[in-house]
Formats: sequence, C-alpha cells, structure tokens
Amino acid sequence: MSMFCYQCQETSRNTGCTKRGVCGKTEETAGLQDLLVYVLKGISVWGKPAADLDVYDKDAGVFITEALFATITNANFDDDRFVGFIKEGLTIRQRVRDSFLSAYKKKSGIDFVGELPDCATWFSDSVEEFHQKAPQVGVLATEDEDVRSLRELVVYGLKGLAAYVEHAAVLNHQNDDLYRFVFEALESTTRDLSVDDMIGMVMKTGEMGVQAMALLDKANTGTYGNPELTEVNIGVGKNPGILISGHDLHDMEDLLKQTEGTGVDVYTHSEMLPANYYPAFKKYDHFVGNYGNAWWQQGKEFNSFNGPILMTTNCLIPVKEAYKNRIFSTGAVGYPGMKHISDRVDGKPKDFSEIIELAKTCVSPTEIETGTIVGGFAHDQVLKLADKVVGAVKSGALKHFVVMAGCDGRQKTRSYFTELAESLPKDTVILTAGCAKYRYNKLDLGDIDGIPRVLDAGQCNDSYSLVVIALKLKEVFGLDDINDLPISYDIAWYEQKAVIVLLALLHLGVKGIRLGPTLPAFFSPNVAKVLVDKFNIKPIATVEEDLNDMFPKAATI
Repeated sequence: MSMFCYQCQETSRNTGCTKRGVCGKTEETAGLQDLLVYVLKGISVWGKPAADLDVYDKDAGVFITEALFATITNANFDDDRFVGFIKEGLTIRQRVRDSFLSAYKKKSGIDFVGELPDCATWFSDSVEEFHQKAPQVGVLATEDEDVRSLRELVVYGLKGLAAYVEHAAVLNHQNDDLYRFVFEALESTTRDLSVDDMIGMVMKTGEMGVQAMALLDKANTGTYGNPELTEVNIGVGKNPGILISGHDLHDMEDLLKQTEGTGVDVYTHSEMLPANYYPAFKKYDHFVGNYGNAWWQQGKEFNSFNGPILMTTNCLIPVKEAYKNRIFSTGAVGYPGMKHISDRVDGKPKDFSEIIELAKTCVSPTEIETGTIVGGFAHDQVLKLADKVVGAVKSGALKHFVVMAGCDGRQKTRSYFTELAESLPKDTVILTAGCAKYRYNKLDLGDIDGIPRVLDAGQCNDSYSLVVIALKLKEVFGLDDINDLPISYDIAWYEQKAVIVLLALLHLGVKGIRLGPTLPAFFSPNVAKVLVDKFNIKPIATVEEDLNDMFPKAATI
C-alpha cells in the first residue's frame, strides 16, 4: 500500500487510509508526516537521557510540540513545510545528541556506548531520500498489532497534548514538565516494553494531558478574562469582513487590534466561536459574531462569506477554487499555494495587513442565518451559577447531565448527536465543548429554572472546564467517586485532541464513556477489550438504545 493512516475517526472503512487520506492528504504528505514523527522520536531518544543528566534542551521540546501539532488531522497539507520540519529536526537531534554525549562522558569518565534505534542515527539531507525512507517508518513498521495500538495511542495523545501546549506557549505560559514528558513518552515508543508498561505510559499521557489543559486554561483566562454568559450574533452586517477559524486566541487578538477603525468587521467560524465569550474581545465594536457552523461545512460557507479567511490552526479541508485566492494560513497550518502569515518575531504581533487590505475590496458576507446562540459556560461561569444548579438538582427539576463534548465530522451517522439532544428528557442538561456542539447548539431546547439546557464551555481546548465542573459537583454533593454523579458521557471524536481528552478522563477515573460514531481504528481488539474491561468504554449505539442505557441506571443525589 502507498500509505497507511488511521489517526482520525473518518479513516477509510474504519480501518485505515491506504491511497489518499479521507482528509485529503496525499501519500507523499502522509509519508513526510510519518518521517517527521520518526525524527522526533530520534530527538527524544537523546533528549530523555540528556534531561536525566541535567542537560535538558527546552528548545528541542518546544520544537517537538510544534512539529507534532503540524501532523494533526486537517492542519497541514504542505509538503515543503514538512521537509523543512524534518531538516530542522535532524539538526536539533544532532545538537541534543552532542549535549548528551558530552554530559555522559563528563559524569562517567568514559564515552557512551549503547545500542540505538535507527531513528536516533539515520540521516539524510535529500528530499528524494526522505520519500524513500518514509514508507519504512510508518505506523505498520510495528508489526505486532497490540504493540502498535498502544504506541499509536500514546503518539496520538501526544499530538493532542502538543496542540494545547503550543496554544499556551504563544501566550507565554509553559511547563517544563510537559516538554520533558514528551521526550519520555516518544522515547518509550522506540523500545520493547511490557504490556503493563505501555498501558502505564498511556495513562501517564492522560495525566499529563490534564496538566496541559490546565495550563492552557490558565493562559487563556489569565490573558483574556474568564468566559462569560454571552448571546452571540449569527447574522451579518453591511461591512466587508474577515472570517477567522481555528483555535488560536492570540491570532484573534492581533487581528481585532489591526482591523480596528478600518471599516472591516471580524467574524468567527467553527472552533473560534468561543472567542465571543471572552471579556477582552467584547470591547471591539467591529467584532460582529459567528458565521457558519463546524469545520466540515467550510467549503460552502467560506464561499458565501465573500471576504478573506484566516486559518489559525487545524480543521482545514482541501481548499476550493471559489475562495483559494482569499484564504490565508498561519501557525501550524499549511496548504500548497496558500499564502502563509509568518510567526511573531521578537514579541511583535503578526502582520495581517495583506488580509485587511484584501477585505476592503470585498463585498459583505452573504447572510446564511439570523438570530443568536448562547455560550460562555466555562467553569468560572458555571460555578457562579452553582447555587442555582444545586437548587435545581435538589428540587428535582434537574436530574441528569450529559457530557456531549468533542468533534463534529462529515459522516451522516453524526446526526445521532442531534437526535439524542432532541430526545433527552427535559430535566437533563447538556455539558459541551468542541465543535460537536454545532449538532445541537442551535436547537430550541429551553431551560431548567433559568439554566440553559445546553451549557457550552467553549473549544475542544476548553474541555478542562467540563472536568472542573464535574469535580466541583462531586465536592458539592459530598461524593467519593466522580462516577457517582448523575452524569453520562456521550463523546463525539474526530482527531487527536479528542484522544488526549479521552485519556485525561480515563486518568481521572471516569468510567462508562460512550464514544462514537465509531471506536478508534487504532484500538486493536485486545486493547479495546482492556479499555472496555477497565473503564467500560463503549461505542455509541442507536439513540433509543443509548437513552435506555443512560437513564434507568442514572445515579441520583
């Protein structure tokens, strides 16, 4: 086969993409991504023991997280960018290697002699040789299905963790423990470990995922304030506009500042919707609201928007002819022929002037809907409503919570989440984060004693809020086990940030998570059995079956 990739939920036949990714990436791009991960493992083979000898290379850790982020599904399709990452990675590997060898000899008095995996020694500066090497180092290079499953579970969790770490880093929030762990976890995938040790690394990845989400939450709220209950306009104005998508709030800030007073309005799309909830952004009068829906509908929505689009992170689909001359990338995002906005230099803002000047020549967005949607229920806002929530629970008006967080996607089977939301008992509240909410956040589901029945905490990056809320409810009601709460977990997943959220929940001991539309293809039957037996993970079924499963067994307080 020309490629093999099964890191996302929409992978072909739920087994693996073997000719071209369902996401749109080519076999060449898939191969370069595999080779990049291989090089990152090589850096870690040297980086972990170097850190153990107190020659920890933070810059190498930062590079690894940036590079891993670029390999997330729907982030970067640009082969030239991946070639650049690989060349830079090989240079960094040499630097880390030299640091380790020097420190080892200084401490032991002898030269290091040891058996090393190929990823720690292979070198080439030829792009042709990159393409020749790539098929040898992909997922299937690990022949044992169960070992492959556990290794990839760690790698995909790390990709999600890397996204959170990178978002926090651009806001000057970093945690050396997380960079050190990335060395440790990647290095572990190059060794023959026992099943118990591999499962232990999977669980540690979840533990560090909680730390990464907490770090990002602190970075976002410390910089832009705590999200607050907000009605978000989903209509359009008369001015030309710029549509910003993705997850990077720092890019949002730079764009709003640079468009102020220009006559150009700013709209969010998909996962950038929660930017509307932050106090720091509400002061901009030209910040109009949200346009459109989840990422997979961008083909038609980017066309009807009429103005330029800025992609700040993943969730990019192959660019269509209708808008290819007015879409821009920045950060980890890349696409062949797409104009890329360079990173910040010396702390200066990114330069969005080209996008702004283009916007001035465009007509205003075509209206596709009107009205408002309500969000902003991150942990601080929900805890401010704690008395009302507790009162509703104690009175019996609110009997159950359903966490319906995660990702949206193209598959028709995802209508399940809309149907489930519509079918939930009227005394049930949905806790959500991520673009999965677009399946139900515009439904008229009403409220319970003034509490909206859909509480949107924000981006998939904000899933930490749902953890904080659950732990606070556990404390308020004096429970010993988080699983004693009247909360069901019905999670939609698509890409690797959802994987780290899942591992974080498992680390916290949450059981009975319902996952769909399908269980991950990278769960081998034996690994799936371990997760089912230990954590009662289950695939979503039909709406009727899952409702019957949730509510007769629902806990009461």
